[in-house]
Amino acid sequence: DLDTARQELEEFIPHVKNIADSSIRMMAGRDLRRFKEFKKQGVAVKFGRFSQEENDQLRKNIEEFLVTTGIDSAEKLLFTLRFPEDKAAINRLKADNLFCEKLSEGIPRPWRLIYYRARKMFDPNNYKGRYTKEEKDKLKKYHALHGNDWMKISSMMSRSNLSVAMKYSEIKSPNNYGPWSKEEVRKLKRAVEEVIRNRVQMKNGNCLSSSKKSKEDLSVDREMLLEKLPWTEIEVKVGTRYWRQCKQKWITILTNKMTKGQKLYRGTKALQAKVNLIKRLYELKAKDADEVNWEELGNEIIGDVPKTYIQAKFYKLKVTSVPCWQKKTFSEIIDYLFEKKLPEFEERL
Repeated sequence: DLDTARQELEEFIPHVKNIADSSIRMMAGRDLRRFKEFKKQGVAVKFGRFSQEENDQLRKNIEEFLVTTGIDSAEKLLFTLRFPEDKAAINRLKADNLFCEKLSEGIPRPWRLIYYRARKMFDPNNYKGRYTKEEKDKLKKYHALHGNDWMKISSMMSRSNLSVAMKYSEIKSPNNYGPWSKEEVRKLKRAVEEVIRNRVQMKNGNCLSSSKKSKEDLSVDREMLLEKLPWTEIEVKVGTRYWRQCKQKWITILTNKMTKGQKLYRGTKALQAKVNLIKRLYELKAKDADEVNWEELGNEIIGDVPKTYIQAKFYKLKVTSVPCWQKKTFSEIIDYLFEKKLPEFEERL
C-alpha cells in the first residue's frame, strides 16, 4: 500500500515525504526492488550529475535494447510520439521486452532520472547549434500561443524541451547585455539573500514575524552561497537579466570577495594557471569530472575561489582548445590538452 511504499522508499530517498502519491506508486513499481538489490551490493542510490561510467552504462543499455527489439534508432525508442505510424509497434516491443528494467540496469538511480538523462543524451534536437533570429522570433510567437507547453513548442521547432525553455528564458524580455548597473547588482544580492534566508528559516522551522526575520542576522556556510541556487527564481527577482547572467555575476561577486579583488587570472598568471591545471588533471587520472575535487584544485592552482570558478575556466579551456570535445570522454579531453596544448602554453609562458 501507499504508506508502506513511502516508508520503504524513505530509506533510499530522504525527501520522499515531499513526493506526490502518483510518483510514489511509480517508484514502488520501478525502483524499490532495484534499490534493495543495490543495497545488498553495498551500493548507495545516487542523485545529481551522472558520471562517465553511468553514461556509458546507459548507452550500453540502449544499444542492447535496440539490438534485441530491432527498433532502428534511440530516437524512436525514447521519442515514440514523433513517429505516429510506428507508435503501436514500438510500444508493444517496449512492453514485451521490459523496457523500464533494461534501461535502468546497473544504474543506482531513480528510473525517472535515468529516463530523463537518456532523452537528453539521445535527442538529436539537442545538438543543433545557436538559434537564428528567425527561430527566436518563432519561439516568441509560439509561446504567445501555447504558453509554457514546451513539449508542443519543441515539436513545432524541432528543438528539445529543455532547449526551447532555456532559450525563451533568455529572450522573453529586453534584458541587458552590457555591464551591470549598481542597482542590478543590489537586486541580485538581495534576491540571493532572500532565497538563502528562506531556506535557513525553513530548515530551522523559524516562525518569527517577517519584520523580525528581515532584521535577523543570517549566518550560513560557504556551501550554501555556491550550490544549487534557484536561478530562474532569482532571475525573476532581478528582472533585467536572465538566469545564466545572474549565476555568472554571482560567481564573480563571490570570487572578488574571496580573493579581496585580486586579479588572479590575467595575462601571465592565466597562462601559468592553464599549465598547472592541465598538469594536475593529468596527474589525477580521473575518468570523469565528478571524480575531481574542483574546490581543492582551484585553491591549489589559482587561490581561494569558488569551485564553479575553476570549473568555468576548465570549460572554456576545453571548448577553445579541444576539437570535437563533445564527442570525447573526460580522460580523452585531458590527454589531448596534455599532449597537444600543454607544450604550446609552456612555450608561450
